Amino acid sequence: MPATHATTAAATTTSAPPVRPPAATGPVLFHPTVARLTYRALLGRRRALLLFALPLLLLIIVSAVRALTGADDDTANHLLQGFALGSMVPLIGVIAGTGAIGPEIDDGAIVYLLAKPIRRSTIIFTKLLVAIGVTAAFSAIPVLIAGYILNGNGLNMAVAYGVAAAVASLTYAAIFLMLGVITRHAVVAGLVYALVWESVIGNVVPGARTLSVQQWALAIAQKISDGGVVTSEVALPTAVVLLVLVTTAATGFAVHKLRTLKLAGEE
Repeated sequence: MPATHATTAAATTTSAPPVRPPAATGPVLFHPTVARLTYRALLGRRRALLLFALPLLLLIIVSAVRALTGADDDTANHLLQGFALGSMVPLIGVIAGTGAIGPEIDDGAIVYLLAKPIRRSTIIFTKLLVAIGVTAAFSAIPVLIAGYILNGNGLNMAVAYGVAAAVASLTYAAIFLMLGVITRHAVVAGLVYALVWESVIGNVVPGARTLSVQQWALAIAQKISDGGVVTSEVALPTAVVLLVLVTTAATGFAVHKLRTLKLAGEE
């Protein structure tokens, strides 16, 4: 009988599964706590002032233009494309995209988040969703209002540019979030991209327009307006494919780079 008990105990010990460290927990793509902390960081006093200032400036400009020139499709198109979609939307993307994760990496606070049992892909996706929401709220809605102020949505222009701003917000947020992960100079790099490439080169150099998020978004605006005033250098199918590819690639690379940030206990 003792031998039988010993054999049973040995079998039980042998068949017991190995002890493994706890796996990452939480939602696969979205973590409410991470989202709340990211919203709080993005809507802090300094960034909130910038986020509100740009749309306010747009509305002041379009109100003055409407009072001076009246409703004019060409004027509305140039202003919505040149200032709103060409400058304001990417700048807001820089503020929201880099601010969603860049400051945490710069000051080292990201280690406290990485120490939690949360998938790093979940961290990126959550912060990206927050950045997209903030960028779209502070760009697409003001652009829509500006379009109605300028010409009362003649040729569906207000809706066209509002949708284009929302679509561009998604890609800009992904690009600038990626910059926030890979470099400590994300804001500078983002400003150079937004002001030099999107605002200047993307509007002046013909070949560079094909690689401009602004032009991809304009292709969607052109399809919605269907009035001949809004035009893009990129065909709609190409624009949609490039928007999806760049957004996906930027998000994937951000996840990859975050995974390379090793904690002391993981090395």
